Amino acid sequence: MPAARTFVAAPAGAGLPDPLAGLRIADAHLERVLRGQDYLVQDGAMGTLLQERGLTAHGELPDLLNFSDPDAIADIHVGYVRVGAEMITTNTFSANAHKLEGRATVADVYRAAAANARAAGARYVAGGLGPIGMLLEPLGTLPFEEAYEIFAEQVRAVVDAGCDIVLIETMTDLREAKAAVLAAKDFSNLPIFASMTFGEDGRTFLGTPPGVAAAVLSSLGAHVVGVNCSLGPAELEPVARELVRCSRCPVVVRPNAGLPHIVEGRTVYDVEPAEFAAVMERIVEAGASVVGGCCGTNPAFTAALAALVAGRTPAPRTPPSAFTVTSAQEAVELTEGRADAVVIGERINPTGKPKLKAALRAGDYDYLVGEAVAQQEAGAAILDVNVGLPELDEPAVLAAAVGRLQATVTAPLQVDSSDPAAIEAAVRGYAGKPLVNSVNGKRANLDAVLPVVARYGCAVVGLTLDEDGIPPTAEGRLAVAERIVAAAEAHGIPRCDVAIDCLVMAAATNQDEVREILRAVRLVKERLGVRTVLGVSNVSFGLPQRGLVNATFLAAALAAGLDLPILNPLDARCRDTVEAWRVLSGQDRGAAAYVEHYAGAPDPYAARTASRASGGVADAGAAAPDGARTGAAEGGAGGAAGMPAPPALADAADEVRAMERLILTGRATPMVAATERLLEGHDALDVIDGVFIPALDAVGERFERGEFFLPQLMASAEAVKAGFDVVRSRQGEAVPTDDGTAIVLATVQGDIHDIGKNIVRMLLENYGYRVIDLGRDVAPERVVQAVREHGARLVGLSALMTTTVRAMEQTIALLHEQVPGTAVFVGGAVLTADYAREIGADYYGKDAAEAARIAERFFAAHPAI
Repeated sequence: MPAARTFVAAPAGAGLPDPLAGLRIADAHLERVLRGQDYLVQDGAMGTLLQERGLTAHGELPDLLNFSDPDAIADIHVGYVRVGAEMITTNTFSANAHKLEGRATVADVYRAAAANARAAGARYVAGGLGPIGMLLEPLGTLPFEEAYEIFAEQVRAVVDAGCDIVLIETMTDLREAKAAVLAAKDFSNLPIFASMTFGEDGRTFLGTPPGVAAAVLSSLGAHVVGVNCSLGPAELEPVARELVRCSRCPVVVRPNAGLPHIVEGRTVYDVEPAEFAAVMERIVEAGASVVGGCCGTNPAFTAALAALVAGRTPAPRTPPSAFTVTSAQEAVELTEGRADAVVIGERINPTGKPKLKAALRAGDYDYLVGEAVAQQEAGAAILDVNVGLPELDEPAVLAAAVGRLQATVTAPLQVDSSDPAAIEAAVRGYAGKPLVNSVNGKRANLDAVLPVVARYGCAVVGLTLDEDGIPPTAEGRLAVAERIVAAAEAHGIPRCDVAIDCLVMAAATNQDEVREILRAVRLVKERLGVRTVLGVSNVSFGLPQRGLVNATFLAAALAAGLDLPILNPLDARCRDTVEAWRVLSGQDRGAAAYVEHYAGAPDPYAARTASRASGGVADAGAAAPDGARTGAAEGGAGGAAGMPAPPALADAADEVRAMERLILTGRATPMVAATERLLEGHDALDVIDGVFIPALDAVGERFERGEFFLPQLMASAEAVKAGFDVVRSRQGEAVPTDDGTAIVLATVQGDIHDIGKNIVRMLLENYGYRVIDLGRDVAPERVVQAVREHGARLVGLSALMTTTVRAMEQTIALLHEQVPGTAVFVGGAVLTADYAREIGADYYGKDAAEAARIAERFFAAHPAI
């Protein structure tokens, strides 16, 4: 049997401090586990076994069973310990202040839960932290800092209860997971395990792929990262492989026992222990070294996993060495040995930009979103964000700008500031791994900025200047770069997270230094092996035809080893240079992208050459060859939704296209004025049917194709809501609010998780439906009552836990019995289309966008009488 491959800590002398230094580790075996040198077997499901014993029949919060039925909880733990589970998770999935709602204190629940686990003979007790149960801003109402405080209370309780591990599990929001990991770092010295849950599309509920989750959480300081719940082992195998590829620490994999089904009123799963272990063997061989089970598993599954890893030792592997920055949805990776060119967009910087300055002073973050979207569409892979105006509160404004941008664009951000407080304010709540621009070789600057970079797991740009200024020679710049890299490693920042900026000087005043800059780039790449950054446009200050100078210098710099040019991606010359370089360097395999962009396009220099040959004067403003891409970048001459204006709005085609683009880019503030202008000469219903609904449909199509994710979907919905609000305020009763399309929503009895239901509500409301939201833990009779009170013909039900699907089935049956003709759509993490049919649902909504389509199809087929 081949040995598995997993992470091993960097050996002494590698330049990095020991990542386990200062931890309270229970014993030598757990230390070897944390170094990737031993396997660890975790327990399986708690909720499944509680359901089998009938302990959840009355909808009691399972965490409170630690008090009311401690023997039963301990007995479930004993079952896992006896078959080889080394790590037992406390029965505390919902033990946070929000979910407990005052029924018990957080500290008391953890104390009782840990005592039950210890009584079972657990070798290691992991204090479990599940999701809070509320959406974080801007999608929801929970501020990041409040989430952090909720988790901090739990972590303190974990420590006080004497647990050995902080276990953060079943996270769907990377930002929420980040808040939990930060709290665990700040309030404990215990090992931190953090795992996310992924859907059939390989992403979390909010669109995070496994590689991004692994990169962010392992860089942030989690000691084990991975996946739990989600799907069966076969479906999670590709997820596990991507986690292993991108994680700097050991990986945990805890699948469900396949997919759920209803059999004789009970929830059962379709994978048996032997099949489960057979797939898990492939996952172990791929590199997972902490294994366990989740929903549907029991001690038989744990016994099979214990037998699987018995006598095996993980094989070491080298941690990932790619330079990586991410948003919550996308990663930019620069791998060793490849001459890739990755553009950093420079336009969100107030220097020399009066409109951006005015927007920042006015707090108009929609203007920043417009700049961000244009740059991303023009090919920028990373977006620089600089808000440095002396009259602004830079920490507050930079944090707000980063928060607004991460909700609407998927490109990773470069946080650009010289103020450590502003950097920390911006990166703390960022749902990804940002690039910090910058640190320099001054000792005071290194001491102030690098701890922030290290604490939040960022990548960093180092500027080759120090107390003596910018060295004039390549060797001088290299010497500063060496000090920056060494200082970064001393703070625990690996050199693969460091990029060096050799600082471009203006050729008009420092002509001789241009060659030294290019030499410095080569030396840094060859001697230090780090990635390189240059602010390209600095070279042309003071010269005419700056675009020509920039593009020529860019080509020379790319050939010298530049990886990350900071430039204006809307500049056609620079964009053409990058595209051509990607062909010459092999980044664009088969020149496929180049051919797609340029085949058949006019050569912008052909007319100039012909004019000169005939004695004419060249047109200095010749069109860019990539006109379509330039048009897209500049704001959409072709219309955001790709459709002509409807006949009733034909005289306002430009306004319609502009509004469609505002919706697609999630810009709510300018939608107000745009809607008011269009209403001056057009009917409200024409605006709704001709602009709002088609644009939302286009958003939904992009969501289905994986081009948009939930944050972008909701930002677009908020933009439409802003327009709807204007229509309603201007037209009053002309826009009916009760037209027979009322929808009742509820999270079923016994289930207190309502994030998914709340997102569905927001989207349906923004489509113009009247939504009656009954909240969470709603009895079947209350749903029936609401349907009768409001004349609703469509009901949406949500459940997250397998233990509450039975209540969903009962609610559906009661609705069909007492209010015939009522249709029910269902959704939730534990449901599938087949499962929905088994419990009697009329429709299955796999996400919020699908719920909106269900409503549209239903009311079209069943119009109000």
